[in-house]
Amino acid sequence: MILGRPLRSSAEAPGAAPARRRQSGVSGARGGVPVHLVGVVHLYRQAGEDVVGLRGVDLDVGAGEMLALLGPSGMGKTTVLRLIAGVMTASAGVVRVGDVDLRKLKGAERRRMRAGEISYIVQGTWANVLPFATTVENLWFAQHGARVQGRTPPWEPRELLALLGLSQLADARLAELPRGAQQLVAVAAGMATGPRLLLADEPTAQLTSTSAFNVVQLLRHISSELGTTVIIVTHDNVIASLLPRVVTIRDGRVGADAIRGEEYAVVDGSGSVQLPPDVLQVLPPNTRVRVVRSAGGVELRNPDWQP
Repeated sequence: MILGRPLRSSAEAPGAAPARRRQSGVSGARGGVPVHLVGVVHLYRQAGEDVVGLRGVDLDVGAGEMLALLGPSGMGKTTVLRLIAGVMTASAGVVRVGDVDLRKLKGAERRRMRAGEISYIVQGTWANVLPFATTVENLWFAQHGARVQGRTPPWEPRELLALLGLSQLADARLAELPRGAQQLVAVAAGMATGPRLLLADEPTAQLTSTSAFNVVQLLRHISSELGTTVIIVTHDNVIASLLPRVVTIRDGRVGADAIRGEEYAVVDGSGSVQLPPDVLQVLPPNTRVRVVRSAGGVELRNPDWQP
């Protein structure tokens, strides 16, 4: 028994050897899926009033790409992630995963996508796992929703653990594991259905630096070896620097896009550019600037500045 549900046969039991084993390894992977956001606006109610959480977010993520959404708390990072996961609906704009516009899906259709195409690891380890079950049982349970939707997971739990280098955790009960190992299992459970898009909200929060690095390495492995598109939310600059691409969210907009350490400002759909904080010290809000075209591009000049 697991959570009061009878196991109907040994082939269905978590950890049992399947009657006919599929080939293990990356053959179960389906590759990643692209993500496309255009002009995304999100409003929420607070104290009886509408508050703008996102102000026209434009974002393109390639299939199989890995990136971090970086920024302080309250800037809109988690809202972006939840919209991509389909657990919230944008007030306006386009949120597309692959060829599917999530805003046009009904609730049941979004749930079916999360049972196969999209996996969302919410913040907090215990929200993603069953603490008194073993690792294998957690992965089996994570696959249950896919089976209910008629989907066959690409791996048996032990096959996936071997693929991710976590076989040593297979029969351990999560409540007996250290925090870092618990989070590794949460990531493995997120991959249990073979999603093409893996979303993780603050997956390294409250972990030691070593454990946080191990979690990031596992996510990098999933992206590079399985081809899964991976997007994580973090407020930690050190963690973000370990990823090949970092998109900074400021005040509900895309403020910067850094690729392999090179940071770029982003011109959004309205023609606006969010200036980096150090530039705002030179050109504070409401400063009049002169826009000057040059051979190398465009310069912003403060007309009141005296050399």
